[in-house]
Amino acid sequence: MREMQNLAVTTRAGLGKGANRKLRAEDMVPGIYYDATGANIPVMVEHLPLQKLYAKTSSAHVFHLNIKGEAGQDVKPALVWKLEHHPTKPRITHVDFYGVDLEKPIRVHIPVEVTGKAKGQVKGGVLELHRETIEVASLPLSIPDKVVIDITPLDVNESVQVADLQLPEGVSAVYDDNYAILAIVMPEAEAAAPGA
Repeated sequence: MREMQNLAVTTRAGLGKGANRKLRAEDMVPGIYYDATGANIPVMVEHLPLQKLYAKTSSAHVFHLNIKGEAGQDVKPALVWKLEHHPTKPRITHVDFYGVDLEKPIRVHIPVEVTGKAKGQVKGGVLELHRETIEVASLPLSIPDKVVIDITPLDVNESVQVADLQLPEGVSAVYDDNYAILAIVMPEAEAAAPGA
């Protein structure tokens, strides 16, 4: 089991554009904490710790959200659900946190990492990556960091389908129709040359 990260937030009373502008001027990011029970708590968080946490967890890993308010402090397992960025500056302008139940599966997108050099690449084929992430369902603490696909055995015109993936126990890919994640194909110019 991976060690969970921590992020401290504080409840906020001021809502609306004016209050949010003041927070951003103080290097704070306004946000909302939501959960499955319907709770929505307005919060504020320091920009730099949020940025560092998101770099480690993105939207796929659960962390401890320490919510400090008038009634004291409450620790909730949460995900970063949505981030809004400034259109021209490298700043987060708003964040949504989603509280999760550690005993119930959730769906998240995790990155695909390709390793090896395919047999088909040695013959002149090229790798076409159709999906950079896949959606998986898993208990929150069992979510893998990434899906690693070794393409070494692939020949030209062969692909890896989502149904072919070997995922850790308790983790399943979510899809309605089987689809190709990647394929080894001949470049179009070379494929068209024999018929010219």
